[in-house]
Amino acid sequence: MISERLGTWARARLLVVGAFLGKFGITPNMLTIAGFLLNCIVAAIIASGRGQLGGVLLLFSSAFDMLDGAVARSTGKTSKFGGFFDSTVDRYSEIVVYVGLLWYLLGTDDWKWGALLVLLSATGAVMVSYARARAEAADWKASVGILARPERVVVLSLGLIIDRPMWALIILAIATNLTALMRMIHVWRESQKDAATP
Repeated sequence: MISERLGTWARARLLVVGAFLGKFGITPNMLTIAGFLLNCIVAAIIASGRGQLGGVLLLFSSAFDMLDGAVARSTGKTSKFGGFFDSTVDRYSEIVVYVGLLWYLLGTDDWKWGALLVLLSATGAVMVSYARARAEAADWKASVGILARPERVVVLSLGLIIDRPMWALIILAIATNLTALMRMIHVWRESQKDAATP
């Protein structure tokens, strides 16, 4: 995935920012909560009908989400709970943006199709993350597919910025669920390799 390489590149450069924030007593969990609150603001802006502004701010808030990990690594405050908390809140951050978009679409002529596409997109997004989490719990890697969270953010943001949210939702509804399926197939293949190993 493109986001895997970009994520590695960005994380290395964010360590400096993380160390700077850590000097002021800012903890990773504080930033995780702040990121969620930013996404709530983005959702409210989208729900109010200002989708283009919401799309721009969504890119910003999603970039902000990486800071909690940077602070954790640079200050040595990484923990199992921190990783769990960050991943869980990230799912809520993503879903709340979909709720804001759903609220907006309910006031349009496309509200029926819009509601269906939001449901499919949100389900796919959750299943992509769930498939990876379950794979890793079973000691398999499952970072495969076409739409991890960074790609999903970019697709939705661009759809909002060009004022074509339905186009973005069609792509997300298909590609997120396809990614979850690809991860299932990948894990099945890995399990077959393990079964064949004496």
